[in-house]
Amino acid sequence: MATNTIWKKNLYILSIAVFIAGIAFSEIMPFLPLYVASLGNFSHQELNFWSGFIYSGMFIISAITSPWWGKLADKKGRKLMILRASCGMAIAIGAMGLVTNVYQLFALRCLQGLFAGFVSNSNALIATQTPKEKAGQAMGTMASSVTAGTLLGPLIGGFLASVFSYRITFFITGFLLFVTFLMSLFWVKEDNFVVKSTNNIGKTKDVIKQFKSPNLIFGLLITTMIIQAANNSINPIVSLFVKQLLHGNGNVVLISGIIAALPGIATFTVASRFGALGDKIGTHKIIVGGFIGASILFWATAFVQNTIELGVLRFLVGFSDACLFPQVQTMLSKNSPASVTGRVFSWNQSAMYIGNIAGPIIGTTISGLSNYNMVFIVTTFLVLFNFLLFKLNVINNLPVSQD
Repeated sequence: MATNTIWKKNLYILSIAVFIAGIAFSEIMPFLPLYVASLGNFSHQELNFWSGFIYSGMFIISAITSPWWGKLADKKGRKLMILRASCGMAIAIGAMGLVTNVYQLFALRCLQGLFAGFVSNSNALIATQTPKEKAGQAMGTMASSVTAGTLLGPLIGGFLASVFSYRITFFITGFLLFVTFLMSLFWVKEDNFVVKSTNNIGKTKDVIKQFKSPNLIFGLLITTMIIQAANNSINPIVSLFVKQLLHGNGNVVLISGIIAALPGIATFTVASRFGALGDKIGTHKIIVGGFIGASILFWATAFVQNTIELGVLRFLVGFSDACLFPQVQTMLSKNSPASVTGRVFSWNQSAMYIGNIAGPIIGTTISGLSNYNMVFIVTTFLVLFNFLLFKLNVINNLPVSQD
C-alpha cells in the first residue's frame, strides 16, 4: 500500500477510535460521585473529598508516567503504545464495576492513569506519518473526533446508568475501549517505524539535542499547560455561575449542561478547518488569533447579566479553543523529529494534565476569595500572559519557513 494511502487510512481509523475513546472517558463522569456515595456511608465532607481524590488520581499518575511511555513509544513504536493504552484502560475501567469500596476504586483510577496515553499516542502516530503540509488538517480532525466523543459521553453515560446501573455502565465502557484496541490492532499500520532511529536518544538531554529550537518546543509545552489551566479554571464554577444568574428560577442542571457543552460543539465544527487554514497561512497565526479571541471573550463573560449571554460567549470560546490546543499539537509535530515525536507528545500530555489539575484549583480559590465574575477576569490575564510567553518562546524562535 502506498505511503500516502496508509496515513489517510490510519487517520480514518484512529479518528473513529479516539471518538469512541472520548465517549468512554467521559461517560462515567456524570455519575462518578454518585457511584462513590454508593460504596459507603460518607458525610458531606467525606464524599466531596473522595470524589475529588478519585477524580484527580488518574491525572496525577498520568502526568508522572506519560514521559516514560513516550520514551518507550519512540523505541518500540506508537502502535504498540496505542494497544497498551486501550487494552489496559479497558481492563481498569471495566473492573471498576466490580469494586466494593472507595480504596479499590481509587486504585483502579490510578491504574487507568498508568495506562493512559491512547489519544496522545494516536496523535503522535498520525503526526509522524502525515505529510507536513497536511499536518494541521489531520491534527484538527483528530481533535474534532475526540471532542465529539467527549461531548456525547456524559449523555450516553447518564442514559446507560439510568437504564441499567452504574456497574453495568463501567462494563460497557470497558468494552468500548476494547473495541478501540481491536480496531487499532487489525487496521492501523506503522510500516515506516524504525527502531534503530532512537538507539542514541535515551535521556532527556539526548532528546533535546534533536530539536532545532528547544525554546520553541518547551514554549509550546508551557502554552499547552496554561491553555488547559485557563479552560479548567472556568469549568468547576459554570454550574454555580448559572445558578447565580438564574436567581433560583429555571432548571439549573439542564441549562448548566447545555452551556458546558457549547464550547465543545463549536470546537468540533471548526478544528479541522482551522488546521487546514493554518497549513496555508502559518499555524502560529491561528494560535495568535485564538489568544486574542479567548482574552476578549473571557473578559466579556465576567460582565454577563443572564444565561443567554453566557451561553453565546461560551459557544464563541469554543472557536478560540479550536485555534489553540489542536494547533499547538500541529506545531509540535512540524517542529520535532519523527524519532522523538512520541516523547514530545507524551510531554505535551503531561503538561495538559498539570493544567487540568491546576485550573480547577485556580478557579475555585478565586471564586472562594472573591466571586465568579473575578474568575473570568483572572483567566483573561492568564490567557494574555500565555500569549506573551508564546510570542517570546515560540514566535521569536520560528524557522524561517514558518515565519
